[in-house]
Amino acid sequence: MTELYDILVVGGGINGTGIACDAAGRGLSVALCEQGDLAQATSSASSKMIHGGLRYLEYYEFGLVRKALQEREVMMAKAPHIIRPLRLYLPHMNSVRPAWMVRIGLFLYDHLARQKHLPKSRGINFRRHPAGQPLRQEFKAGFAYSDCWVDDSRLVVLNALSAARDGAAVMTRTRLIGARRVDGGWQAELRDEQDGRTFDCRARILVNAAGPWVQPVLETALDTAPRNQMRLVKGSHLVVPRLVDDDHGYLLQLDDRRVIFVLPFEGAFSLIGTTDITYEGDPAKIGADDDEIRYLCDAVNRYFTKQITPADVVWSFAGVRPLVEDEAANPAAVTRDYRLDLDANDGAPLLSVFGGKITTYRVLAEEAMALLQPHLPHMDRDWTAGTALPGGDLEGGGLAAHVAALEASYPRIDPALIAGIAGRHGALSRSIIGDAKDGADLGQQFGGGLTEREVCYLRENEWAATSDDVLWRRSKAGLFADDSGRARLDAYFAA
Repeated sequence: MTELYDILVVGGGINGTGIACDAAGRGLSVALCEQGDLAQATSSASSKMIHGGLRYLEYYEFGLVRKALQEREVMMAKAPHIIRPLRLYLPHMNSVRPAWMVRIGLFLYDHLARQKHLPKSRGINFRRHPAGQPLRQEFKAGFAYSDCWVDDSRLVVLNALSAARDGAAVMTRTRLIGARRVDGGWQAELRDEQDGRTFDCRARILVNAAGPWVQPVLETALDTAPRNQMRLVKGSHLVVPRLVDDDHGYLLQLDDRRVIFVLPFEGAFSLIGTTDITYEGDPAKIGADDDEIRYLCDAVNRYFTKQITPADVVWSFAGVRPLVEDEAANPAAVTRDYRLDLDANDGAPLLSVFGGKITTYRVLAEEAMALLQPHLPHMDRDWTAGTALPGGDLEGGGLAAHVAALEASYPRIDPALIAGIAGRHGALSRSIIGDAKDGADLGQQFGGGLTEREVCYLRENEWAATSDDVLWRRSKAGLFADDSGRARLDAYFAA
């Protein structure tokens, strides 16, 4: 007889894996299905930030900003190997927002939540400060404030890994075909997208966390009319050779009142984004278009002495944010908060997740479990706030100390290889490097610090099934791997 799970989660993005992680850690039986790879859509197309959202204050989203700032502190402790502090500089342009308005916003940003680990904001004279060196001469003053950088797709994978360690069945490349309420529970039909096999899955509760596909799942797979409407907003990013020598970022104000980030990325590059455009197409078929690329290049050129053109773009990506429809005329003004819709009228609960942002995924999961608690009275208490994600319990308490300890243990391995593995896997690094004495023991190298031994680990432990899974989601080695490395990695997976 088919196993009966407490919860079936549909969607392998940050919200789906976050809910699966939380539920499995409470002692519940959990299954998660994802039609593609983990973090294949929106959750790997973010601006790579754990942040309160400074610009959301302009739309009076004080509750969301406070919640996000509180989570920023929690997440720094949960995953210090993939989350790090980032100092950001905001060149002032009085024609967009007066200085007093920016100062008030930064004051609120500093004080809406207790800030233990990051320096507060302050004014900057760019003519005297090193951060002014890349800027055009007309930008004389501005501000500095703090947030955090995150490897977004690895955050998703680590939540899935935590769920699996607590017994969850994580099924990637597995599509929900349909589900119906039967005998007070859910009978779901799933299809393995690799071999076409279909099979049944039974669960007491179904959680629809399909991101941009939440409404299609409701309407098509569940034959249910959605009680909330979504607006899909497209955001595109560019990656160019690095514009700034130091590891800090910039927040640029544009004449249309939008803001974009220019962030350090993978050592050799700068990440630029994002755009905000209402999107009505297929979320699976999306990319940065020519107009967006020119828009972002023009924005950078307005501020930086080093000018860029579309020809400088080495990589671009786009994602669709599934936002709760609030009738805002400007896509940038649509709320980034989330809504949880619980439909338990017919006995078998259905929880649908609308909206959200990567920073607040953990509290979203906690709130989801609180809603489901009456239907699962045997679940354990909240636990995720004080528990590190896999790899987050670093030697010495920080990534630098952990890397130093690894270098001492493996003196004949290239420190750059060690730093790359540690930055992706943290305290799990030793299980990957194992008994290797030198670089040759790690097997063939595919580029970007990616070795055969790590790829084997990713395949066996992190659901990596293709080269793209490894090059763009489990790592960003795709920025460095040449055609030969990619071909060898393709051959590795084909074999």
